[in-house]
Parts: sequence; structure tokens; C-alpha cells
Amino acid sequence: MLLQLHPENPNVRHLKTIVECLRNGGVIIYPTDTVYGMGCDISHPKAIERICRIKQIDPKKAHFSFICYDLSHLSDYAKSVDTPVFRMLKKALPGPYTFILPASKQVPKMLKTKRDAVGIRVPDNNICRTIVKELGNPVMSTSLPVEHYVEEYTDPEIIHEKFGKIVDIVVDGGMGGITFSTVIDLTGPEPEVIREGAGSLELIG
Repeated sequence: MLLQLHPENPNVRHLKTIVECLRNGGVIIYPTDTVYGMGCDISHPKAIERICRIKQIDPKKAHFSFICYDLSHLSDYAKSVDTPVFRMLKKALPGPYTFILPASKQVPKMLKTKRDAVGIRVPDNNICRTIVKELGNPVMSTSLPVEHYVEEYTDPEIIHEKFGKIVDIVVDGGMGGITFSTVIDLTGPEPEVIREGAGSLELIG
């Protein structure tokens, strides 16, 4: 199913369909402020397993991130964050960054990395933040099952043609990007850039 959502004023009926799909353990493809992503409700292990099968990856080795509406639920999924780190997050988010933080006990076991960490993302994209807000908890997010993001993966109609049969809903929020988020590891004594992407590094300097 391909559902179109207006970036500024998402259709309430379509939004409800998407949220119900996620609550029922569905898998969706949706826009962010960088590339189109694939995701499910973090509380549905079977949906997480399904995404791992689609991507042909072992859940234990996967690098998933949590799409959050804002930082208000940060303490639910990350262990206590000190003031300088929180300031950095506040300055950078919403934006094209993924921050790796020590995971709290509330993070589902199968979503924790070996290092007991979790990737937190608050994209500057009204559609995916509205979906998360209506859902009431984060969406587990990963990239599309492709080797490389090329121009065609910016077009939701082409994405639907290619992946519409393996996911439940492709959310059309207009053209996407081809640059990933910048990934910053905050689990050590100093912030470490794991992947340089769309976000400016000056912001976190």
C-alpha cells in the first residue's frame, strides 16, 4: 500500500492507518530528514525479526536506531545523560544525527548491541515525528534492503514498486535524500564520529 502524506499537514485518516499498522506489528517504509527508512514498533519482536529477514541480517549484529518524537523519552531508553551531552543533543536535534548512548533496561533485549548501547534519532521531518507521536513510542529504524542508496531510492513510487510487496505500507512524503545521518558515539569519554553524513560536525564540536 502506498499512502501519501502532506509534509506539513498529514492526512489524519492515512496517519491512523499507518499507526494501526505499526501497532499490529506491521513494517513500513517512511521518509526522514535524510534517506527513506524501514521501521516497525519497537515493542513487536516479530516485526523486528521480519525486518531482519528482509535485510538478511542477524538481529544480534544489526545496527538499529530508535526514531523518537523529541527528547522527552530519552531517559526511558538511555541511561542517565550528563548535562554537556544533553546540551549537545538539544542543540543538534531535531536534525540529521544518530546518537549512540548507553541503553536503559527498557530497551528490548533484541535491540541492544553487544555494547549495551542504543542509537537515538529525532529527525527534522514532520511526517515521521507525527507517526511516532501518534504511536506513543519510538519506531525502530533501519536503512532499506539495498547495497547503495542511489537516485531512484529518493522516489517513493519507485520504492513502492521495489519493496511494496515485502512491507505493509510505503509512506509517500515526497522525494527523499541519498545521504545518511551523521552517527556520533557518546558512550565513551569523548564524542566519537562513527559515520560522517548529512549533519554538520560543527554543531557537536
